[in-house]
Amino acid sequence: MKPFVKGNKNDYNDAEAIAEASQRPNMRFVPIKTAEQQDIQNLHRQRELIKKPRTALLNQVRGLLAEYGVIINKGVFALHSDFPGILEDADNELTVLSRNLFNELYKDLLVIEKRFKECEKHIKVMNKENDTCQRLLGVLGIGPIIASATYAEGGDGKNFVNGRHFSAWLGLVPGQHSTGGKPVLFGISQRGNSYLRTLYIHGARSVLKSSATKSDRFSLWAQALLARRGHNKACVAIANKLARVAWVIVAKGETYRPAV
Repeated sequence: MKPFVKGNKNDYNDAEAIAEASQRPNMRFVPIKTAEQQDIQNLHRQRELIKKPRTALLNQVRGLLAEYGVIINKGVFALHSDFPGILEDADNELTVLSRNLFNELYKDLLVIEKRFKECEKHIKVMNKENDTCQRLLGVLGIGPIIASATYAEGGDGKNFVNGRHFSAWLGLVPGQHSTGGKPVLFGISQRGNSYLRTLYIHGARSVLKSSATKSDRFSLWAQALLARRGHNKACVAIANKLARVAWVIVAKGETYRPAV
C-alpha cells in the first residue's frame, strides 16, 4: 500500500491508503490460513528454530576437538557414531577436564536432537492425516517436510492462477528489468517464501542426483539440463517444475502421474 500513501506517514494517511488499496481489482491480498495450516507452520518454525542451535553446537564441538588434534567428520550421524568412542579413547590428546566439558556438550546435543526429532515426528503424523500432503508425497523429490510446508503456506492453491504463478511466488523464476520492448532477465527473483523455496531446491538436488541412474523422460531431461546449464541452474529449473506439479496436485486434486 506504500504507493497509495499521500503526504507524510501517519495513522490517518495509512488508514486511507489501506482503504484505497483494498478497492483495487488487481491488488494482491495475503490469504487467511486455517487453524490446521497455522499448526503445521508452527511446527516448521520450531523445527528451524531448533535446527540452528543444533548446527551451531555441532560446529562448536568439531572445532574444539580439532584444537586437540581430534578430527571428526561433518554431519549429525558422524558425531553420534564417533563422539562416544572419542571420549572413551585414552590414547588421544584430550585432558580429563576437556573430556568432562565435551561430555556436557554432548548431553546438550542429545536434548536438542530429541526435540528436533519430536518436531519431525509430529510433522509426519499430520501428513498422514492430511489428504493433500499424502498426494504430494507421490511427487519425486517431495518428502514429508516439503509436502507439509507446501500445504501450510499455499493452502488449497486457489490463490494462485496457475503453476507458473505459484513458482513465481516462491521466487523460482528469473528476475526481470525490461524496457523499450527489450526483455532483460537475471537470476531467480528470490521473492516470496524463502523457506519453501529452499526446501524445493533441496528436493531438486535429490532428484538431480538420482536421475543419473534412471532412464525415464524426466530423468533424461534433468541430465540434459545438467549438461547444458550446469548444476545450480539445473537444480533451480527442476525446483520450478516440481513447484508447478505440486500446484496442480494441490489446486486440482490430482495425483502424480510420472512421465513415461
